Amino acid sequence: MNRILTVGAAQLGPVQRDHTRADVVERLLALLHDAAGWGCQLVIFPELALTTFFPRWYTDVPADIDAWYERDMPSPVTQPLFDEAKRLGVGFQLGYAELTADGHHYNTSIMVERNGEVVAKYRKVHIPGHEEYEPWRAFQHLERYYFESGPDGFAVHRAFGAIVGMATCNDRRWPETYRVMGLQGVELIGIGYNTPIHYAPDPGQNALQLFHNDLCMASGAYQNGTWVVGVAKGGTEEGVESLAQSAIFAPSGQVVARALSTGDELIVAACDLDLCNKFKHTLFQMERYREPQHYSIITAQKGVVEPPALPNGHPWGQL
Repeated sequence: MNRILTVGAAQLGPVQRDHTRADVVERLLALLHDAAGWGCQLVIFPELALTTFFPRWYTDVPADIDAWYERDMPSPVTQPLFDEAKRLGVGFQLGYAELTADGHHYNTSIMVERNGEVVAKYRKVHIPGHEEYEPWRAFQHLERYYFESGPDGFAVHRAFGAIVGMATCNDRRWPETYRVMGLQGVELIGIGYNTPIHYAPDPGQNALQLFHNDLCMASGAYQNGTWVVGVAKGGTEEGVESLAQSAIFAPSGQVVARALSTGDELIVAACDLDLCNKFKHTLFQMERYREPQHYSIITAQKGVVEPPALPNGHPWGQL
């Protein structure tokens, strides 16, 4: 008998600056109820689901910065989500900005089991964007100003009758994200994202946003024999158009469900966890085919180190 985990990808439309957390929680509850109606056991919400994507603005006022962060989870305003999850028997993954008791700022996701208890926490590792105010941009992408890189890496957890992991937004673009979890036997990875379609450093990539979004998650799923659930906060938020296109990817790399709108929308897939083994133990038998003695450069080196230049006049140095 196959192990089926029915998963809902709960895409959010825009969360504007004047929307309160209570407003957003009502939307999350509506999606949770829809998911229960479809028989979902797990619902995955986006990155920074409770607020607008605040790194698009610069401020140097500490109180204004900290106002975007959650000091407790659950908090009084998010407790109804935990309570309803327990009542319905539907777990969830939620992304939010976390301010720790000792003053650290993280882009965090938690996984909550069907009994309403937090079973895992992940803090985003690959922080994109820039650290300094850049007035030439139409809008800022100051994630590196607002967040520290998570210190805990990519753990996996036994929950929902599966081996599950989490990642956030830019993490999905890095093959190491999936491989580290793949080497721990991961069977499903939930990934929330906020992705502006306009990429200021190279606008030529704007038209490729959907292609690249699918490419990285599909390849991560296929090369590691895992389900990947990518969930957006999309649409036009505070004048900035963000990618929607939430999707669920099978261990084959195929898209099995796709959001059709840029607003609040639930997509559902019955994820056969045993399908993971078809790829983990055939084409990608890591225990048989991997040769890690040749991969040390991946962890020993951070940036690109090119080979030495050829001597002047060497024929291979000419185009």
